[in-house]
Amino acid sequence: MAISEKDLKAAEGRMQAQREAGYAVSARYDRRSSRIVIGLNTDVQVAIPARKIEELSEASAKELEEIEISPSGLGLYWPKLDADVYVPALLQGIFGSKRWMAAQLGATGGKVSSAAKAVAARENGRKGGRPKKTATN
Repeated sequence: MAISEKDLKAAEGRMQAQREAGYAVSARYDRRSSRIVIGLNTDVQVAIPARKIEELSEASAKELEEIEISPSGLGLYWPKLDADVYVPALLQGIFGSKRWMAAQLGATGGKVSSAAKAVAARENGRKGGRPKKTATN
């Protein structure tokens, strides 16, 4: 597939628009806090727990130490993991695929404790606990 000059200019324009929102000029792994610290061209630093990023969630500290920044500053790459992360997505709070993020939110929500949840659990326990599931055809 041939790329026309017009297509190339349009792609460069889209990349420039993304860069204006902020791009990485530095990146490091902070062992003490287990966070990826990204320095942006806007003099802002963003620190994100590595376990919150799908591509990095199971990685060891040793694997997270080496980070490369793409020439555009829009991507981060971990060679030991062969993992890429898109900086604009991180800045928008998108840390993985929709499925992975939904699973993370669901796991967090299920752990939430509240007075109402505790009362409901006690009431359910008095009634014999959770009802058994019945098979249906």
